[in-house]
Amino acid sequence: MNTHTPTFARVGRNEVAWLGTGPVPTGPYYDPAWFELEREAVFRRSWLQVGHVCELPERGSFIRREVEVLKASVLIVRGRDDTIRAFHNVCTHRGTQLVEAEAGRQATFSCPYHMWTFGQDGSLLSAPDFEQFHIGKAECALPGVAVEVVAGLIFIHLGEPASTARDWLGPLAETLDRMPVARATTFSEYVYEIDANWKLTYDNFQENYHLRFIHPAAARPVCSNDNPFGYPTAYGFHGPHRTQRIWDNPNMPAPHPVQAIAFEKAGRCAAEDGLLGSTTVKDYIALFPNFFLFGSPVQHFSHTVMPIAADKSRGVIRLYWIGEDETPSERFAREYVMATARDVHSEDRSVIERGQRGLASGALKHIHFQDQEALCRHLFNTVTEMVETYRAELAVKREFA
Repeated sequence: MNTHTPTFARVGRNEVAWLGTGPVPTGPYYDPAWFELEREAVFRRSWLQVGHVCELPERGSFIRREVEVLKASVLIVRGRDDTIRAFHNVCTHRGTQLVEAEAGRQATFSCPYHMWTFGQDGSLLSAPDFEQFHIGKAECALPGVAVEVVAGLIFIHLGEPASTARDWLGPLAETLDRMPVARATTFSEYVYEIDANWKLTYDNFQENYHLRFIHPAAARPVCSNDNPFGYPTAYGFHGPHRTQRIWDNPNMPAPHPVQAIAFEKAGRCAAEDGLLGSTTVKDYIALFPNFFLFGSPVQHFSHTVMPIAADKSRGVIRLYWIGEDETPSERFAREYVMATARDVHSEDRSVIERGQRGLASGALKHIHFQDQEALCRHLFNTVTEMVETYRAELAVKREFA
């Protein structure tokens, strides 16, 4: 895959022409057959961001993550040796799921069906009448899932990873290491489901072409005379991943007094002293296939869009914080910033779903991306390349079957 890292005052045609300029077919945004190909071609072959290490604060802590696109339920555990491991949430006796709780702390995990009991390392500890089975306990351990922590973020791989998550992220791993998320100790979370394809949903959050139409109130203070529409000022393309510098308005109007209190305290909660930087510069890091982190010191948040079906997705938005809220004003600041994020997102939801209904009608065979939608085109190109590679592999297998 190509790696380009242009830097320029305003993103223009010459800098992104290598991505292509032609129309994009609509089928991949609603076709169930294409979605089935994405399951294996994209999600089975990618590292997926599913949580944060602060969710596993002590030995025995666990979280359960549902990855519907791969029909998987994954149990992620901090073991007695402090190592974080991941397993399929299935008893090796008859496949019953072990855990229904989303999170907790347990010394062992027992199947409710026949009480097979497993340790934090996935080993089978006990099973009633096990001597009547013709197998050893070592062969009945929970099936493992590749897991890795990078900058506090938990990644899993439900296929056969060709590299570590850190190597897969390349230089972006070191960028993440320097960001507050790497030191976060807690977070605020907002989960939503939306009747739209995961790519269509994700694309909404990686272009600012719609900013002045859908978010006029949010856009007004951050746009400048030099950049009146809040367009990105730089893009970077790193294999399957993408980055952009959203905007920089040095003359941003002063916030209202209440907002000023919330933003100042939220910034202190989201970053350590010396890491605040400029509150007007926002770095956006998009990790393939479905995760991005918005690097604003005031709103240090991530967004994951998980596919559920060809026309349904689940989004998880998190604001990361360092330390607990120790005063009422800090609690107010965190709640205010989350409310602001939800307000903006509520403006997006309807138009995304309207787009899904329009595409699913079949009225259009193609859609069109302009230069300011370069990240959308890059995602489409990357997914298409992986699907076509997978199709070619299937064709070879059928030929020699």
